[in-house]
Amino acid sequence: MEIINSLILEVSKVATYIVYIISMYYLFISFFGLWRRKDEEEIPPKKSFALVIAAHNEEIVIGNTVQSLLDIDYPRELYDIYVIADNCTDRTAHRAREKGAFVYERNNIKKVGKGYALEWMFDKLFKMDKKYDAVAIFDADNLVHKNFLREINKKMCKNYKVVQGYLDSKNPVDTWITGSYSIAFWTSNRMFQLSRSNLGLSNQLGGTGFCIDIDVLKELGWGATCLTEDLEFTCKLVLNGYKVGWAHDAIIYDEKPLTLKHSWAQRRRWMQGFADVSHRYFFKLIKRSIRKFDFKALDCALYTIQPIVIILTGFSMVASIFNYLVRAYNLMINFNTHINIYSMNFKLVALLGILVSIMQFIYTPFILLLDKKLSPKIFWYYLIYPIYTITWLPISIQGILRKNDKVWSHTPHTRDVHINELEKAN
Repeated sequence: MEIINSLILEVSKVATYIVYIISMYYLFISFFGLWRRKDEEEIPPKKSFALVIAAHNEEIVIGNTVQSLLDIDYPRELYDIYVIADNCTDRTAHRAREKGAFVYERNNIKKVGKGYALEWMFDKLFKMDKKYDAVAIFDADNLVHKNFLREINKKMCKNYKVVQGYLDSKNPVDTWITGSYSIAFWTSNRMFQLSRSNLGLSNQLGGTGFCIDIDVLKELGWGATCLTEDLEFTCKLVLNGYKVGWAHDAIIYDEKPLTLKHSWAQRRRWMQGFADVSHRYFFKLIKRSIRKFDFKALDCALYTIQPIVIILTGFSMVASIFNYLVRAYNLMINFNTHINIYSMNFKLVALLGILVSIMQFIYTPFILLLDKKLSPKIFWYYLIYPIYTITWLPISIQGILRKNDKVWSHTPHTRDVHINELEKAN
């Protein structure tokens, strides 16, 4: 028993130190997101864009998505809309054509998923007579702010080759799950995406609402066909010396899952993808960070191991609870022991607890207030937000265990909202 207790102690110490160091790193990084300089410079529309939407059975939402792109405040001759009707069995293609999009129907039951669909479409774009400066990627449930392309154009005219827009929520107050998702995305936009931009680091692609220079896409090739194609391509960019820019005012409204069941499946897919990508790219990024003194590569490498960090955090908490329960039991039975389990680094665990409390009850609400997101209903969802946070632990464990499972789980989209409803609310 003494050997087991000692082993738990040592492992929990290592886990606690790792979690503490990474937590302090992200806390430090986040401070640089408190400051936001508004870019009011006017740059005339110059870049031409192919706007690509990957859609699988999205007849309910695809019409409003295409319409929001048609309503963008950008010269119509400088962009075209392409919809990939990917293995669709409904009227997605018909609805998209009705709205005026160019529709390409893809049927491939062996290579299933958004990454494969995009690679298929990019190959077609490369061979077209009409040439574009860049390709912008959207999901079929998105609504896009009218200034999106103007903001992306600004960044690309300043020599950014890849740019990520601000991921907002289309349905933040539908359920406590959508509210929790929205809080997570809003805080990430400010504390991690904007902060990285202010520090000159590479931002992370968020799966939708991003734009890639066509020459860079041809040079590197897409090749991102795992369950988190956005993370895979981000790693590929950083390994090749590129960085992702951030356009805080290029807003995309994304539909969040309504139920815990659908949320669980989606986030498990994300963690499966993270586990897969970190397995293939983590050490390559670490190697580049050392050989090239490239801090962007180190930051990207740390980002890929999110499932491991979440699991280490959970293990550290459980181990510390176990240690204190053993101590309490021994005290109750007046058992005199010199096992080192009592010397658990209480101060470090206490500091982590204080850090989590500050983040939960002070820092995060402050960030939501800064971005004018803290409505009464969102505040209520915020109070139960820790429940959503805790679910990441079993989801991350499942993700790592199932990292070789490449089956794409489709998230149903049912929120048929017009872009004008959202812009009035903002």
